[in-house]
Amino acid sequence: MTPVDPLLDVLERARTLGVLGPGPVQDHIDHAERFVGALADLPDGARVLDLGSGGGLPGLVIAIRRPDLRVVLLDAMARRVALLVEAIERLDLQDRVTAVHARAEAAGRDPALRGTFAAVTARSFGPPATVAECAAPLLAVGGRLLVSEPPGQPERWPAPQLEQLGLAPGSPVVTGLQVLEQQHPCPDRFPRRDGIPAKRPLF
Repeated sequence: MTPVDPLLDVLERARTLGVLGPGPVQDHIDHAERFVGALADLPDGARVLDLGSGGGLPGLVIAIRRPDLRVVLLDAMARRVALLVEAIERLDLQDRVTAVHARAEAAGRDPALRGTFAAVTARSFGPPATVAECAAPLLAVGGRLLVSEPPGQPERWPAPQLEQLGLAPGSPVVTGLQVLEQQHPCPDRFPRRDGIPAKRPLF
């Protein structure tokens, strides 16, 4: 049995339970591989957080392809987190992958998590302003935010508004991903209270 087989099983179950979108599971895995490529230069032991991990993508694929990284799968829904815990055990990733049940805003205020990640990924977490405000507090300076995003829409990520979070357009350029870099620490006033980044977006 190849290493990808249990991953397919885990993701098929996630789709059956409604926590993975439509379409062939392999297509979801292929899309997650773009995140892996964009993290190719991360050093051994770097921490990555998957924001609103849901069914575990791209976080589980990153963890399998990069066994040297430490990955946190963050989700606000207890049912999804329970599924993620099962997936981590099924894939034997317990030594370097953790599922955390928390809202992104709360995670961004947690001293154990704030400013500690070399990368934050987001596949279908929310609109740009919400993703940026929830991710920036979690990133270390020099870290990057990778967001699944249709190509050719840079206006959705306005530089002046991103700057107030410490973010700026980053590299590498990857088709289907928006890449931002945390250029300076996110100000303490962010993230705002639970739910506010979505209700009153910064841009």
